Amino acid sequence: MINIQIPQADISITERKQANDSEEPKIKSIQGFIDLHEIPRDKGGIILFYNINDDLLFVGKARKLRQRVKKHLEDTVSPLRNHRDEVYRIDVAIVEDAMDRDIYETYIINKLQAKYNVDKVFYK
Repeated sequence: MINIQIPQADISITERKQANDSEEPKIKSIQGFIDLHEIPRDKGGIILFYNINDDLLFVGKARKLRQRVKKHLEDTVSPLRNHRDEVYRIDVAIVEDAMDRDIYETYIINKLQAKYNVDKVFYK
Protein backbone atom coordinates (compact mmCIF):
# COMPACT_ATOMS: atom_id res chain seq x y z
CA MET A 1 0.00 0.00 0.00
CA ILE A 2 1.17 3.53 -0.78
CA ASN A 3 1.04 6.09 2.02
CA ILE A 4 0.65 9.70 0.84
CA GLN A 5 0.68 12.66 3.19
CA ILE A 6 -1.03 15.82 1.95
CA PRO A 7 1.62 18.58 2.02
CA GLN A 8 1.18 21.44 4.47
CA ALA A 9 0.43 24.84 2.99
CA ASP A 10 3.50 27.04 2.70
CA ILE A 11 1.37 30.12 1.98
CA SER A 12 -2.25 30.80 2.86
CA ILE A 13 -4.05 33.96 1.78
CA THR A 14 -7.62 35.02 2.44
CA GLU A 15 -9.96 37.39 0.70
CA ARG A 16 -9.80 40.95 2.02
CA LYS A 17 -11.68 43.96 0.88
CA GLN A 18 -9.55 47.08 0.65
CA ALA A 19 -10.21 49.81 3.16
CA ASN A 20 -11.15 53.27 1.97
CA ASP A 21 -8.53 54.82 4.25
CA SER A 22 -6.41 57.16 2.15
CA GLU A 23 -3.26 56.44 4.20
CA GLU A 24 -3.29 52.73 3.41
CA PRO A 25 -1.21 51.74 0.36
CA LYS A 26 -3.31 50.89 -2.66
CA ILE A 27 -2.78 47.34 -3.86
CA LYS A 28 -4.68 46.06 -6.86
CA SER A 29 -7.24 43.50 -5.78
CA ILE A 30 -7.96 40.42 -7.88
CA GLN A 31 -11.30 38.94 -6.83
CA GLY A 32 -10.76 40.43 -3.36
CA PHE A 33 -7.28 38.97 -2.94
CA ILE A 34 -4.57 41.59 -2.41
CA ASP A 35 -1.81 39.34 -1.05
CA LEU A 36 -1.03 37.40 -4.23
CA HIS A 37 2.48 38.87 -4.15
CA GLU A 38 3.21 36.45 -1.28
CA ILE A 39 2.95 33.51 -3.68
CA PRO A 40 6.30 32.84 -5.37
CA ARG A 41 6.29 33.40 -9.12
CA ASP A 42 9.12 31.00 -9.96
CA LYS A 43 8.15 27.96 -7.86
CA GLY A 44 5.96 24.99 -8.70
CA GLY A 45 3.35 23.47 -6.45
CA ILE A 46 -0.22 22.65 -5.55
CA ILE A 47 -3.01 25.24 -5.22
CA LEU A 48 -6.10 24.63 -3.08
CA PHE A 49 -9.11 26.95 -3.23
CA TYR A 50 -11.49 26.94 -0.23
CA ASN A 51 -14.78 28.66 0.56
CA ILE A 52 -15.53 30.51 3.81
CA ASN A 53 -16.68 27.22 5.44
CA ASP A 54 -13.32 25.51 4.66
CA ASP A 55 -14.91 23.30 1.98
CA LEU A 56 -12.41 22.46 -0.75
CA LEU A 57 -13.62 23.93 -4.04
CA PHE A 58 -10.79 23.20 -6.46
CA VAL A 59 -7.28 21.74 -6.56
CA GLY A 60 -4.73 22.61 -9.23
CA LYS A 61 -1.04 22.28 -9.88
CA ALA A 62 1.39 24.66 -11.55
CA ARG A 63 4.99 25.10 -12.61
CA LYS A 64 4.68 28.82 -11.83
CA LEU A 65 2.32 29.29 -8.92
CA ARG A 66 1.48 33.02 -8.89
CA GLN A 67 0.77 33.11 -12.63
CA ARG A 68 -1.56 30.10 -12.36
CA VAL A 69 -3.46 31.45 -9.36
CA LYS A 70 -4.05 34.72 -11.24
CA LYS A 71 -5.30 32.80 -14.27
CA HIS A 72 -7.82 30.93 -12.11
CA LEU A 73 -9.06 34.24 -10.71
CA GLU A 74 -9.20 36.11 -14.04
CA ASP A 75 -9.35 33.68 -16.98
CA THR A 76 -12.52 32.77 -18.85
CA VAL A 77 -11.65 29.08 -19.24
CA SER A 78 -10.84 28.26 -15.59
CA PRO A 79 -13.15 25.68 -13.97
CA LEU A 80 -13.60 28.29 -11.22
CA ARG A 81 -14.85 31.02 -13.59
CA ASN A 82 -18.49 30.70 -12.44
CA HIS A 83 -17.58 30.13 -8.79
CA ARG A 84 -14.94 32.80 -8.05
CA ASP A 85 -17.23 34.58 -5.62
CA GLU A 86 -17.16 31.44 -3.41
CA VAL A 87 -13.37 31.47 -3.04
CA TYR A 88 -12.34 32.79 0.36
CA ARG A 89 -8.94 31.20 1.01
CA ILE A 90 -6.13 30.01 -1.22
CA ASP A 91 -3.51 27.60 0.13
CA VAL A 92 -0.30 26.97 -1.76
CA ALA A 93 2.13 24.12 -1.11
CA ILE A 94 5.47 24.33 -2.89
CA VAL A 95 6.25 21.06 -4.67
CA GLU A 96 9.03 21.35 -7.25
CA ASP A 97 8.91 17.85 -8.77
CA ALA A 98 6.35 17.61 -11.62
CA MET A 99 5.50 13.96 -10.95
CA ASP A 100 4.97 14.67 -7.24
CA ARG A 101 2.65 17.58 -8.14
CA ASP A 102 0.56 15.30 -10.35
CA ILE A 103 0.31 12.60 -7.67
CA TYR A 104 -0.61 15.10 -4.94
CA GLU A 105 -3.20 16.79 -7.12
CA THR A 106 -4.95 13.52 -7.97
CA TYR A 107 -4.77 12.30 -4.37
CA ILE A 108 -6.13 15.53 -2.87
CA ILE A 109 -8.96 15.78 -5.42
CA ASN A 110 -10.18 12.34 -4.45
CA LYS A 111 -9.32 12.26 -0.74
CA LEU A 112 -10.89 15.64 0.06
CA GLN A 113 -13.49 15.46 -2.76
CA ALA A 114 -12.88 18.84 -4.36
CA LYS A 115 -16.22 20.27 -5.46
CA TYR A 116 -15.34 21.69 -8.90
CA ASN A 117 -12.64 19.33 -10.13
CA VAL A 118 -13.93 17.19 -12.99
CA ASP A 119 -10.71 15.60 -14.24
CA LYS A 120 -8.91 12.94 -12.21
CA VAL A 121 -12.05 12.22 -10.13
CA PHE A 122 -12.46 8.61 -8.99
CA TYR A 123 -14.81 9.00 -6.03
CA LYS A 124 -18.04 9.47 -8.00
